[in-house]
Amino acid sequence: MKRRVRGLDDQAREEEEALEGVFLVRVERAFYQHHAQKPFFSLRFKILEPRQHQGQILSGRLYSTEKALWKLSWFLRDFGYNRELLARGEMEERALAGLTGVLKVSRVMVHGRPWLNLEGFAPAGDWEKYSGAA
Repeated sequence: MKRRVRGLDDQAREEEEALEGVFLVRVERAFYQHHAQKPFFSLRFKILEPRQHQGQILSGRLYSTEKALWKLSWFLRDFGYNRELLARGEMEERALAGLTGVLKVSRVMVHGRPWLNLEGFAPAGDWEKYSGAA
């Protein structure tokens, strides 16, 4: 029997919430969440660099509303998503896993709850340019 123990995962959550800055990451998992007003892709990233955060996990959302498509396109382009699928306007969740790139994140509070804001993206090859900002 499984039981949910309140507060047991607070330590892991606090570590994730405290992370801000620029990281070289790999997409570990992605899945689409249908929401009537704000559909989004839920993304889970594993930090590759800098070394002191290597292996830690970041989770965030990229909305797929009409107003937010520019940011989703930016992410897909910089992380090297399949150009043919992108040109056809197709998203394949499994094709996102394993993509790498540079991710800039910050923390924001929304309705009293902390969220990780995915602020910016760059190709993995640009990591050296951004690694001093980490």
